[in-house]
Amino acid sequence: MAWIILVSAGLFEVGFTTCLRYTDGFKSVGWNIAFLICAIISFSLLEKASKTIPLGTSYAVWVGIGALGTVIVGVMTGEESISAVRILLLLVLLACIVGLKLTH
Repeated sequence: MAWIILVSAGLFEVGFTTCLRYTDGFKSVGWNIAFLICAIISFSLLEKASKTIPLGTSYAVWVGIGALGTVIVGVMTGEESISAVRILLLLVLLACIVGLKLTH
C-alpha cells in the first residue's frame, strides 16, 4: 500500500510542476490554487509513504516519478523536445525507480 501512496505522491508532483509551468510568476490565481492543492497532496502522500518506505528511497522515487512525468507532459504539450538520447536517459531513470522498488 505504501508504494501505491508513493506513486500517487509522484503523480501529484507531476501535477504541481505542470501547474507551476502555467502560474505566470504566480499571477494566475487558478493555476496557483491548483499548484498549491497538488503540492499539499503530494507532500502529504510522500510523508505518509515514508513512514513505511525509508525516506531516502521514498524521496528518490518521488523525485524520479516527478521528473519523468514532468518531461512526458512537456513533450506531450509541445513545450519540450525529445531526442533518442533523452528517451534513453528517461528509460534509465525509469529503470532506477523500478530498481529501488525491487530492492526495497
